[in-house]
Amino acid sequence: MRAFDIFLLLLGLVLLIQSAKVFVDASVDIAKRLKIPSMVIGLTVVAMGTSAPETVIGVSAAIGGSGDLAIANSVGANLFNLLFIVGFCALLYPITVKLKELSRDYWVSVSATILLFMMVLVWGGETIPRFASFIFLVCFVVYMFVVVRHALKNKIEEDEGEQDDAKPKSLVRSIFFAILGATLIVVGGQLTVTSATNLALDIGITKRVVGLTIVAMGTSLPELVTTLTACRKGEGEFALGFIIGSSIFNIMFVLGLAGLITPLTVDSGVKFDMAVLTAGTLTFFLFAQSSERLVRLEGLAMVLMYVAYMTAVVLI
Repeated sequence: MRAFDIFLLLLGLVLLIQSAKVFVDASVDIAKRLKIPSMVIGLTVVAMGTSAPETVIGVSAAIGGSGDLAIANSVGANLFNLLFIVGFCALLYPITVKLKELSRDYWVSVSATILLFMMVLVWGGETIPRFASFIFLVCFVVYMFVVVRHALKNKIEEDEGEQDDAKPKSLVRSIFFAILGATLIVVGGQLTVTSATNLALDIGITKRVVGLTIVAMGTSLPELVTTLTACRKGEGEFALGFIIGSSIFNIMFVLGLAGLITPLTVDSGVKFDMAVLTAGTLTFFLFAQSSERLVRLEGLAMVLMYVAYMTAVVLI
């Protein structure tokens, strides 16, 4: 192991932890000042900001001719986000789930997952043609248009009787810190992924396993840290919003863009990964629907499901 990579790994983790707190605070403040539901901010700005590492990895892999790494990274990241991050947060801080508000975005996420699964089944062992990736990008643009349009029509009305004793923050200041936090999250994520991947390859781990494990978990560290920070602050709605938004972004935008650059190669093992992702997505909905709340026992079940999946990937 190289000492410099270990140093970069630690530096990246520190940047992620500190910048996530700044990013969450600034984003929530912007949402409140503009009277926009925090879930909408989570589905758009935060989701895209924390998914920037996945975008960089996906595009870089496509340019380098490694389309299989792009798919492994996006699928692995979504599995980590949905099963481990949401499950771990529910284990620490039970999360209230507002199904009515999440319904549209959740089913968009499910539809994107199933569509990708169908593509993997159809073109397994081959490459996904560019027109399929273009369809993903078109769907993403339409989805973002709907989200923003709905937000503009349903701004939060201020409670006239509510007073805030704290000195209001400048909107410009909040935007500055949101951009600063997002930038440092990306830098921290890249440092973490690059150094962790180098260390993994040094001990002989294959590229596909690295994509599903080290790279996927590394690029999802912003989501992990940001979700934990949001849940600890009682912003569970915000956290679920950007986790779902990040999942949609990873499939529709990241794979759509990477697939336009280079047709994505489908490894035969991805069928198993997509089956687990589809099952995990439906499991989340069943748990949330049971009581509109993710409790500790359900969170534990999701974490164990992810651990079992990772064990199977590494051993097989």
